[in-house]
Amino acid sequence: MDLSIVIPAYDESRKIAGDIKAAADFLATHKLVGEIIVVDDGSKDKTAETAENVKVSHHVKVIRYEQHRGKGYAVRKGIEQTKGEYVMFVDSGLCVPYDDTLRGLELLKSNSCDIAHGSRKMPGCRIEKAQSLYRRICSKIFHWFVIHDLKIPPELTDTQCGFKIYKGEVARHLYGQCITDGFMFDIEIIILAQKEGYRIKEFPIDWTCDRDSRLSPTRSSRRVLSELTTIKRTMADK
Repeated sequence: MDLSIVIPAYDESRKIAGDIKAAADFLATHKLVGEIIVVDDGSKDKTAETAENVKVSHHVKVIRYEQHRGKGYAVRKGIEQTKGEYVMFVDSGLCVPYDDTLRGLELLKSNSCDIAHGSRKMPGCRIEKAQSLYRRICSKIFHWFVIHDLKIPPELTDTQCGFKIYKGEVARHLYGQCITDGFMFDIEIIILAQKEGYRIKEFPIDWTCDRDSRLSPTRSSRRVLSELTTIKRTMADK
């Protein structure tokens, strides 16, 4: 199997059908043998039911559990079920066109890296709709913090972009070790990858901000700080 696409979703019944159709169209257009795995992270709406009823030519697997656990948990549960030579996860909402996947796959196939991150903040990006000023300020503060306090490489411009592609075995290995259930799982995966010598490169994407985001800098700040503290403590003990 060429590519496994994991889509974590929480209360995304209005978007998930479009996500699945776009993923299937991408696989078909580029003649890729693939699978689409939707992980319903304890939604209160009909996300799972809607996903199960979408008719496409590629295999769609829907994983659902009752308790809302967090994006990191959902991505982890999806990736452990993958079979692809390459594995990606992508946020619901079609913020990034699926054709941008080709840029990341080329980096992996040429063995330029083991992990390819989409970035909204490097030369070559095209931003159709930007984040609010408040979110951009929060993002800059967060980026400074993870570079200076958690020693994330400064050349990684966009650690939180929800469009990442991995060599399949690398993804399954790293996510098998990851313990962060919430939004900060990206940081833990980067640190784990660094410790094991995996190479990470970014590639520019076309991006449209989805204002219907599940991450609120205000409401989520306490959990984010708690997760970052736990990651820092856990990594120091290893």
